[in-house]
Amino acid sequence: MDTAAKPSAVQPHNVSATEVGSIITGERKVNPNTDPKSQERKPTRTPDPKFKIFSGAANEPLAQEICAFLGIPLGQTKLTKFSDGEIYVQILENVRGGDIFLVQPTCHPVDHHLMQLLLMIDALKRASARRITTVIPYFGYARQDRKDKPRVPVSAKLVADLLTTAGADRALVVDLHAPQIQGFFNIPVDHLFGSPVLVDYFKKMELPQLTVVSPDAGGVERARFFAKKMEAALAIVDKRRTEMNVTEVMNVIGDVEGRSCLILDDIIDTAGTLVKTAQALVDAGAAKVYACASHAVLSGEAISRISKSALTELVVTNTIPLTEAGKNEPKIKVLSIAGLIARAIQSIHEETSVSKLFL
Repeated sequence: MDTAAKPSAVQPHNVSATEVGSIITGERKVNPNTDPKSQERKPTRTPDPKFKIFSGAANEPLAQEICAFLGIPLGQTKLTKFSDGEIYVQILENVRGGDIFLVQPTCHPVDHHLMQLLLMIDALKRASARRITTVIPYFGYARQDRKDKPRVPVSAKLVADLLTTAGADRALVVDLHAPQIQGFFNIPVDHLFGSPVLVDYFKKMELPQLTVVSPDAGGVERARFFAKKMEAALAIVDKRRTEMNVTEVMNVIGDVEGRSCLILDDIIDTAGTLVKTAQALVDAGAAKVYACASHAVLSGEAISRISKSALTELVVTNTIPLTEAGKNEPKIKVLSIAGLIARAIQSIHEETSVSKLFL
């Protein structure tokens, strides 16, 4: 009779944050041990041995940046697979009574990273962690937040229930596709926005005659908020299908002729809508078209579409790690939100207000 397969022996998945030579903050690389600004913003309190941050495999570089910002090492874990593909998790540090933060966006491969997150929560819970906060920079399945057709699941609610059942005590998320998803959780949720980082970047660019553009009616509230912070005009692109299997008609609502346009969205997936929106703005007389989003999913032919598009630049945050093709695409610019998430984690640990981090 066959015995169960044992996980292959591997080195611990994570490395200490002190081994990281530099971190990316905004646009420039800095050494957290020598950069004056980095030293100024690090906490001056004595490190709490019960305060620990762990990371899954989805976006370990972001977790390393968060730990470097806070001046603490990243927790040691072992992450591997059985020969049949089952995930194996082991926490390699004592977490009994600890205030634990677990960083893991549920990005591609979504199901693998979600399952890894659930298993890590369970491992921490069974190791007697006092409180487990899931830090989910990108919350997968968020676009399935309602029954828009007969006999379909509300997947976002199911994922929220899974996290709670696994043992999560809190959740920290960034730019949910729909803010009301917070109500799907039966635990406290802190909802951060990537807009502070994006607004700061575009303010420094000083784009002339700027108009912020929502690519659809559903994103108008987000675009209006962004336009107010940028002191810019607002426009909307109305997308309609005249018939089944007929290309959409893109109607631009607002004045964009001769202006710099900034398309704002939360997720860039296949980039089909983004590219068509950019072309519609150019056809309407826009001088230059930029775009920004918190989550660069960039699946399928997205990179190729962006490369060939009318976009001058696409600015995204590092909630999701880019593929090599994405890193090599000159039109794509990545900004780090590690500092924003780190400050939120510190506020939660110290039980101070997180609302000061919102624009």
